[in-house]
Amino acid sequence: MAFLIHGLDPALFAPWFALSDAELAACGAKRVVADESPGYPCRVSLADAEVGDEMILLPFEHHAVTSPYRASGPIYVRRAATQRLVLDRVPEVLARRLLSVRAYDAAGMMAQAHVVDGRELAGSLERVFTHADVAYVHVHYAKPGCYACRVTAG
Repeated sequence: MAFLIHGLDPALFAPWFALSDAELAACGAKRVVADESPGYPCRVSLADAEVGDEMILLPFEHHAVTSPYRASGPIYVRRAATQRLVLDRVPEVLARRLLSVRAYDAAGMMAQAHVVDGRELAGSLERVFTHADVAYVHVHYAKPGCYACRVTAG
């Protein structure tokens, strides 16, 4: 079964880059410059930041549903990032990491969850989307637990 991996919309984050460091801190966010690569996965471009890239580390509500699974957490967004959609292929930023795959039904209730090596994500997604109750999937970086991306059936 085909799948589509969605990066976040960069328009959601453009205003954050206009804030001063003090304003960011007041919102629980922080300006960061990548000092290694890989190491800072951008949730818009679905790629690791390059050394020297400016990013904002901010809290983000990635699962805004009316269910017990409503969730938010920290994400990195690069200033120059453009939205990326990836059909039937796993971007390197995911393939190189241990991932948590969380499948949800249309009501935002968790239907399945498992941990997978990023190199095995494509097969895992294909299997998950064969279940009729799965409406979408959220992928998280398993070690820090941070949201990585949303996946829908393609």
